[in-house]
Amino acid sequence: MAHLWTWRPYTLWYVGLVGLAGGALASSDHPITPMLAAWSVPTLVWVAAHYLGDYFDRRLDAISKPQRPIPSGRLRPGVAVTCGWACVCSALVIAVIVNWRTAVVVAGAALGVVLYSRMFKARGVLGNLTRGVLTAAAFLFGSMMSTPLPPYQLLPMAAVFLAHDTASNLVGTVRDVDGDRAGGYQTLTVRHGVRFAVLTAMCFYTTAIVVATTGASLIPHSSNDYLVFVVAAASLGFTSFGMLLGAGSGLTARAALRAHEVLVVERVVLASALIVPGLGLPAAVALLVPALVVTGLSQATMRSRHEGCAEGVVHAT
Repeated sequence: MAHLWTWRPYTLWYVGLVGLAGGALASSDHPITPMLAAWSVPTLVWVAAHYLGDYFDRRLDAISKPQRPIPSGRLRPGVAVTCGWACVCSALVIAVIVNWRTAVVVAGAALGVVLYSRMFKARGVLGNLTRGVLTAAAFLFGSMMSTPLPPYQLLPMAAVFLAHDTASNLVGTVRDVDGDRAGGYQTLTVRHGVRFAVLTAMCFYTTAIVVATTGASLIPHSSNDYLVFVVAAASLGFTSFGMLLGAGSGLTARAALRAHEVLVVERVVLASALIVPGLGLPAAVALLVPALVVTGLSQATMRSRHEGCAEGVVHAT
């Protein structure tokens, strides 16, 4: 169970869908093995990031989230490191079998995971941008499961995920601002306050939605169905930011968590939007529905306890 909590099931679907979207958009042919690799490799790296991130954050979590598997003693630090690197090695083997060039992408992603946790997370917006770059890399990796190199037409869509996950990660720092401050992490929220961080995140998020909408002309076989998915995602995303801004100075950590939970659902819809042009509407819906069910149920049953958010107001400065 400690491993299951470390995996965070409410996040697992997203990055696999991002990789699958890249693979589906890069080519009109969709053999099952490359498509499975496009989904599984980013997912394995994502799980590795949780293992390694929890290992590197174990002292911070001991202060702000002692109920998590490592600080609570349910998962030994050495086991977390071993499992993390086992996931990276498994991802690397799968990637090389399909397209040896992607070894650079997977190795770079693993390095990015370590640098994020060890250095960038505590250094303002640089940490948030690192998380965005990693998700953009997952999309480009997926495209390389269908083609030797990423088609240049897909670069704007990679930028969508870069901007989106920078925004999402920033919202996460709003929820964790008191713990980050206590642990000496100089996040953008710690440095400049909650409202500034939320407005910055909303700018990144708006950029993602604008590029996703205007870049539709670059996507092969784009349709109104794609735009419907994007609009649905945007509706959820701006609802999340409305929750954050509407709370004003009375924003609690639990309310910030609820807003982020909406973004966690929203990003599954956004990733599914890019599957529509590649695999078609029925396939996108068939992937989206169970993803939403698992995401929603696991968030409802696990996330509050894993994050340990209190009802107190987050401190803006």
